[in-house]
Amino acid sequence: MIILSAKDLKKEYGTDVILSGITFSINAGERIGLVGPNGAGKTTLLGMLAGEMEPSSGTIFVSGDTKIGYLKQRDSFAGSGTVIEEMDKIFRPLMDMEEEMERLSHLAAGLSGADQKETLEKYEELREEYERRGGYRFRSDVRGILTSMAFGEEYYDKKIGMLSGGERTRLALAALLLKNPDILFLDEPTNHLDIGTLRWLEQYLASYKGTMIVVSHDRYFLNETVNRIFDIDHGKLTAYEGNYDQYAVRKKELREEEMRRYRNQQQEIARQEEIVRRMKQRGTEKLAKRAASREKRLQSMERISAPGEQYGKMKIRFREQFKSGNDVLFAENLAKSFGYGRNEKQLFKGASFDIKRGERICIVGANGIGKTTLMRMITGELKPNEGYIKTGHNVKIGYYDQEQRLLNEDNTVFDEMKDAYHLYTDTEMRSILGRFLFRGDDVFLPVRALSGGEKARLSLLKLMLSGANLLLLDEPTNHLDIDSKEIFEDALLDFPGTAVIISHDRYLLAKVPTRIMELTPDGMTEYLGKYDYYVEKKEQIESGRRYLEELKKAGRDNTGGGIQNGEDDFPDSDVTAAKEGSAEERRLKKQAETARRREEKELKKLEQDIENLEIRIHEIEEEMCREDVLSDYLKLDALSRELEESKATLDGYYNKWMQE
Repeated sequence: MIILSAKDLKKEYGTDVILSGITFSINAGERIGLVGPNGAGKTTLLGMLAGEMEPSSGTIFVSGDTKIGYLKQRDSFAGSGTVIEEMDKIFRPLMDMEEEMERLSHLAAGLSGADQKETLEKYEELREEYERRGGYRFRSDVRGILTSMAFGEEYYDKKIGMLSGGERTRLALAALLLKNPDILFLDEPTNHLDIGTLRWLEQYLASYKGTMIVVSHDRYFLNETVNRIFDIDHGKLTAYEGNYDQYAVRKKELREEEMRRYRNQQQEIARQEEIVRRMKQRGTEKLAKRAASREKRLQSMERISAPGEQYGKMKIRFREQFKSGNDVLFAENLAKSFGYGRNEKQLFKGASFDIKRGERICIVGANGIGKTTLMRMITGELKPNEGYIKTGHNVKIGYYDQEQRLLNEDNTVFDEMKDAYHLYTDTEMRSILGRFLFRGDDVFLPVRALSGGEKARLSLLKLMLSGANLLLLDEPTNHLDIDSKEIFEDALLDFPGTAVIISHDRYLLAKVPTRIMELTPDGMTEYLGKYDYYVEKKEQIESGRRYLEELKKAGRDNTGGGIQNGEDDFPDSDVTAAKEGSAEERRLKKQAETARRREEKELKKLEQDIENLEIRIHEIEEEMCREDVLSDYLKLDALSRELEESKATLDGYYNKWMQE
């Protein structure tokens, strides 16, 4: 059954057409991912579908009695209420019913006979309605969702105005899920969520029975939650079946086909124009008429536009001005807390790490654990309460701050860059800004007027020009669209220096890191691999811990035996299995370090072999040019065969080198 549809939607602001000819239909229960470049009109379309703004033309159909829930990028909390008061507003009708049930109960206690019977009947009718609408479970639902969104009981009486931007976003999402609408419109719901909360949200949406349309640049989230993709590109909408990965494959195929058609047409146009030119050169009346006819056909030809020409792509490449030493960062027993006495809040303690040149370290952890604080300690902006950090020889730090505090809001884009890099000429700086999609008059926009994505691009550009050999990146992909994320990730993979990245972007975590480090209240846990390995090992460790807790609990509760004097009645093999996670972690760490050293040794040997073979190929080519060799056919034939074999071997070396 169609629950939502649109026909020929158009939205324009003045002479700027944002969307045009948008037509689609959505069946009840479908999950739609809305994707496209920043500025393509995704939020505009969502706002029109939710009834927040009117289209310039076209129609929208929503099935009758459909309840809509809309999560905006900016919440709409008003007033000075507390967290729990905002949740209570959602269930005010149920709370009013509770008050009425209590009133009827007291009233019936003072009545008798027919009046009492009538009052009790009213009470029972109201109680059944209260039960049908979830009255007996709404308080547990509130607590469950608040807990899942990282709002413990200590937050319940906290004023909304005291919450951070990320906390307000999480609270708005919690409020929306509690309303359980028929259609969920979600605009960037994964911003400010840590990995644990993201996984919970994906599980919740998997059991959600309604319809969902979500704007998101989180590729992993889209893969887990949607079954159709609506792609907004050049103001048009194209629908694709499947999740994000399936969409990406299909779109690439279609784009390549469009490019082939475009190039074929351009070749045909060039051929026809050359024929017309030659006909005109001949100067005969007959050929002139034929040339005019061909020109007319060319002018009336429907031209195919080059795919993707409307939106540019950011061009980014990180270079290090000079190499650092092999030891880049070392920290031991770091601890950080804020406040004093009873108001002191401990973020973490016992955090240690050792980072070498060329590593790409991703730091993960729950929101509020202190990841950004740790990054600011590395830069020297904050001091640890305990422990120390040592920076290696020749280390030059470049820092990307997710809050963009390092940008001067009063500057224009051009002045912000010239202040930092004044040796570039104005022309050179305009060219560099163009690579990051700041073109024309965009370079004279004040920084405060930029969108989140534009500020992110400006910060990345400053970082790219810094020549740093240690990149500290705090949630660098938060405001980037999908194309920009993929370009940024490739730039990190090509960077010869060292990178330390705080991120909840699981696609990035599955592609970029050489190690993942999880910050916890009790220190730093290392995982020698990418995201899938991190999830697998973390679950093994957690399973072992749960098993040990069950053993201890069984020992306390079992009066016939159990744990006594530090021993238990369970086989030693069970305890060994419970501890296997940490032992396996140590074994794999040692194994991975050995493998890494071996790979480095093999890579150095391979690079030396390549260099030697390239020298030999150059020698052969010079020898083949000598006069005495040119006249000696046997010698020339032997050198030719050696040259051919050497080049084939070199190709094999390079293929192997690319895979290392």
